[in-house]
Amino acid sequence: MKLNSANINILVKACRKASKTLIRDFGEIENLQVSIKGPGDFVSASDKKVEKILIDELQKARPDYSILSEEVGEINNDKSFKWIIDPIDGTSNFLHGIPHFAISIGLEKDKEIICGIIYDPIKDEMFVAEKGNGAYLNNQRIRVSSRSKIKDCLLFTGGPKYGSPNRELSMNEYNKFSSKVMVPIRKLGSGSLDMAYVAAGRCDGFWARNLNYWDIAAGIILVKEAGGFVTDFYGENKYLENKTILVTNSKINKEMIEILK
Repeated sequence: MKLNSANINILVKACRKASKTLIRDFGEIENLQVSIKGPGDFVSASDKKVEKILIDELQKARPDYSILSEEVGEINNDKSFKWIIDPIDGTSNFLHGIPHFAISIGLEKDKEIICGIIYDPIKDEMFVAEKGNGAYLNNQRIRVSSRSKIKDCLLFTGGPKYGSPNRELSMNEYNKFSSKVMVPIRKLGSGSLDMAYVAAGRCDGFWARNLNYWDIAAGIILVKEAGGFVTDFYGENKYLENKTILVTNSKINKEMIEILK
């Protein structure tokens, strides 16, 4: 079985088209690494190229929908529907030639994410989900893991960035979780893929501070449709207001909230 609604088909087509540019540009990164100037400007140009392709495709299919995207900001049209776009989530990985980054797009209807896609073009892994219809990886249904003891779990996190105002707090949280789990915590550098991996049962939980809406929009529907929980650090649905997000299978949510307290 696979998802084949009109909105999902639009997302898949847009990602497939944009990924061709992304894969080609990623192939140039190794050459740019040795230049004195460095690859920063090139990556910025790649971001913009990929974003333009995505926006063009989405506007062609749904000209009335609004758009929120990392590079261009907001395009305000229909207030009910909005595409939330991150053209390259994991830019630092891309910049250093590390093949772990993704295109991430969520579709919001009346302030709720109703479908989304996270596409890793290098591994050709496409995570898609739609409200009420489940979550899928390359057309195979996915579910969150069933581990219930946090000591046995694999956890992911992000940050803190250099100069982050919550740097000490983030390090304290990292140390707390490190003392609870048997397997070392992973920091892979792409929040959207971290969430997709929770949805697919590859890891059991993910927490982070100060992520943007475009980092998490598609991941929210993926995790929920795979049977997982998405909350803030207090167990509420205020992850945008509070700038904290906790993503888990359904078994360890309460325990992770207690540790974060």
